[in-house]
Amino acid sequence: MSFLVTGGAGYIGSHVVHALGEAGLDAVVVDDLSSGHADFVRDVPLIEGTILDTDLLRRSIVEHGVTVVVHLAGYKYAGVSVTRPLHTYEQNVAGTISLLNAMAAEGVDKIVFSSSAAVFGTPDVDLVTEETPTNPESPYGESKLIGEWLMRDQARATGLHHTSLRYFNVVGSAVDSLFDTSPHNLFPLVINALESGSTPHINGADYDTPDGTCVRDYVHVGDLAISHVAAAKALDEGRRLEPVYNLGSGEGVSVREIMDAFVKVTGNDFEPAIAPRRAGDPARIVASGEKAARDLDWKMRNTLTDMVQSAWQAAQSHRR
Repeated sequence: MSFLVTGGAGYIGSHVVHALGEAGLDAVVVDDLSSGHADFVRDVPLIEGTILDTDLLRRSIVEHGVTVVVHLAGYKYAGVSVTRPLHTYEQNVAGTISLLNAMAAEGVDKIVFSSSAAVFGTPDVDLVTEETPTNPESPYGESKLIGEWLMRDQARATGLHHTSLRYFNVVGSAVDSLFDTSPHNLFPLVINALESGSTPHINGADYDTPDGTCVRDYVHVGDLAISHVAAAKALDEGRRLEPVYNLGSGEGVSVREIMDAFVKVTGNDFEPAIAPRRAGDPARIVASGEKAARDLDWKMRNTLTDMVQSAWQAAQSHRR
């Protein structure tokens, strides 16, 4: 018995593989390494290839005795997806269809799907719940919502056991050797700026929030990984889960608070530059994590300082 982690060489996926190992569970990774890193995968088999290759997935399932899939592979850059919609749909929709076909062909009927808060678009509520209407505003968000529909419809047709985990801004590191290398995410952007001697910036400081900067759910990648494993174990043990869960903080933090935490942690006494707002950035998106706390061992184990400290430490460890 093993757990197949698609995208397991990526930032989040590699943390899920690490958490599976910590739980004493065997894993196998399929990743095309388009944004993942082979050296993020240690002590488990790494099969290099695309999830669009259904035959490769079928062989991997059979050869490694896969019983549960944790599906994280996909193209995740929401902004870029606007200019690359067909690529986004190919990777995220066609890739998921390929995976579900491979699972059905080999009799695997349990899957945890890595979804996204991008399915909500710009909600007009203070606290997002699983019942908040979905209204994605990018091909990326649309592709994730379609992924949820694929799980739902395959469950109706074949009895697939599934759940989808929606999450927001993932940060920090649980292991120094695993870190965020995205060119679009806030923490790597701040760290790269500080290391290069430039000044980090904030996109807009005139929002209707306590300090004028956007408020978001920032969650630690290690906490996120634990709940992915909890979901996979629950399905493996035959427990019924909700079709979707929000892995939210319930409170959120502002971009200004993040900058202040970087000043405290790094000792770089900088004042962030204020840049113009980015189009489409809502003032606040924060979600409730109550259902996930009930069913998936979801909790905010790390403070904002912990998140920044772990991200900074992992980046410094990599540089040495």
